[in-house]
Amino acid sequence: MNQQLAKAVADRADEIVNLTVDLIRFPTVNPPGEAYTPCAEYIARDLARRGFETRLIRGEGAPGDNDRYPRTNVVARREGNRPGPTVHFNSHIDVVEAGEGWTVDPFAGTVRDGKVFGRGACDMKGGLAASVIAVDAFLAIFPDFPGAIEISGTVDEESGGFGGVAHLAKQGFFSRPRVDHVIIPEPLNKDRICLGHRGVWWAEIQTHGAIAHGSMPFLGDSAIRHMGAVLEAFEQELFPALDRKQTSMPVVPEGARRSTMNINSIHGGQTEDHFPGLPSPNVADSCRMVIDRRFLIEEDIAEVKSEVTAILDRLKRERSRFDYHMRDLMEVLPTMTEQDAPVPQALAAAIRDVFGKEPEYVISPGTYDQKHVARLGHLHDCVAYGPGVLDLAHQPDEWVGIDDMIQSATVMAMGLNALLRGVNA
Repeated sequence: MNQQLAKAVADRADEIVNLTVDLIRFPTVNPPGEAYTPCAEYIARDLARRGFETRLIRGEGAPGDNDRYPRTNVVARREGNRPGPTVHFNSHIDVVEAGEGWTVDPFAGTVRDGKVFGRGACDMKGGLAASVIAVDAFLAIFPDFPGAIEISGTVDEESGGFGGVAHLAKQGFFSRPRVDHVIIPEPLNKDRICLGHRGVWWAEIQTHGAIAHGSMPFLGDSAIRHMGAVLEAFEQELFPALDRKQTSMPVVPEGARRSTMNINSIHGGQTEDHFPGLPSPNVADSCRMVIDRRFLIEEDIAEVKSEVTAILDRLKRERSRFDYHMRDLMEVLPTMTEQDAPVPQALAAAIRDVFGKEPEYVISPGTYDQKHVARLGHLHDCVAYGPGVLDLAHQPDEWVGIDDMIQSATVMAMGLNALLRGVNA
């Protein structure tokens, strides 16, 4: 049976390329959320042609959702001819901005040298196309399958997924009894199964000061200098402590097997919006920093936060006029699906069949939409598996290999067969 599935996928090689190209040509850039609706409508038409019932669902009330940039998701479902589990393939349709340094048009979907180039080719429109073709090949061989198959194209993953998978998960789209198994075709390499991700805590720290004339700074109090003290304490105390924390999670790359924190942004002083390069000569009375803390399954979220607040509280005691305010922006706990859960087992058997080797089990350094499936849907038989090399994501001249898509689609089709029909061969 697996040979039949492999042939059915291979027979659709041109279709997988054409579908990837078509998807890339929708410039679904986030922010602000361009072209979400036409891309979702295209996917809905394609899946309706394949026998799926489709729905367009707007993430109303989510960050960024408005009439100009509606957060439009597509969910498609095809019922089998008798009861059984439901397998859901979820892909995000949003991409980051193209940026500079491209040698090809980032939204042309250029096909060259066995690759499809374009923004989102790797992350993750190639994965979406591979999942669609995997399902199509499965349906061609097993039209009388049990259970149900779902495919979704969701938005805003690059900015947290709140208008996409989070919105749908709150409505029960990623919970039992509707769904039993979830595969997210993120680009983690075709012979690897990603079981989950590290945790994340985003927070905004604001230091306060007192405005005064820039020629007499002694009459004011610089919030920027206070923030400088925070940065110095982080450099001397927090970063070395984080670097000493190691995890048993198989996080890739190697450098992410420890705790990390990034300073996402710092904003201080008066705006230069109206006169670039000519700010007002004032002492800054406010300075804001956004931190991005990635933590390990061995760490407690309360401890993660206290490491930062302990430094801030000490500075408040030791530094004259120092005051701060901290606001949580996002927190997601680490998640890791067990290797012996049904989805990892089904994909592992398929990887052995296609590649003749044991799969590598990995953990993502950053979060992806599995976080919402787990925390809101309370569904834990979920992994990321798809074509593409993670290092190419968000880069100029991003690409996905055609052979990689075909092989990954073959693995997904075989995995689907095992999950729905209980057959690994």
